[in-house]
Amino acid sequence: MKVKGVHHIGIAVRDLEESLGRWSALFAAERGPIEEIPERGVRLAHLRFAEGPEIELVAPLGAASPIAKFLESRGEGIQHFTLEVDDIETAMRELSRAGLSFVSDTPQIGAGGVPVAFVHPRCLNGALVEIRQGRKCGAKKS
Repeated sequence: MKVKGVHHIGIAVRDLEESLGRWSALFAAERGPIEEIPERGVRLAHLRFAEGPEIELVAPLGAASPIAKFLESRGEGIQHFTLEVDDIETAMRELSRAGLSFVSDTPQIGAGGVPVAFVHPRCLNGALVEIRQGRKCGAKKS
């Protein structure tokens, strides 16, 4: 499986608008639009920089959201990182053959409407790793 690079680092936050304003002002980052993904119980926005991965600020949509549970148990902070691949289904098959399992058996629709899948944290030293097919979110980088 070929990984194109780190697409973004996800940070769980309680107040998306406040965090988005603070991060973009402090680091002169370009703000992406706020997206809601009700199926995953999250609101999020991306911050883009001239180089390197994006930052995804993620807030819960409700108390049942996995992000709400993360915030309750761990507080605000890094929640996941995302690797970009050309073909998510091929990547999932290869990682499954290597013994990794996923939070869901099939890709889900993530930010920017692209397919994503999360490797179960128990497989990779407790890190929640998202793989995503394609650049979309903040786009621009080629």
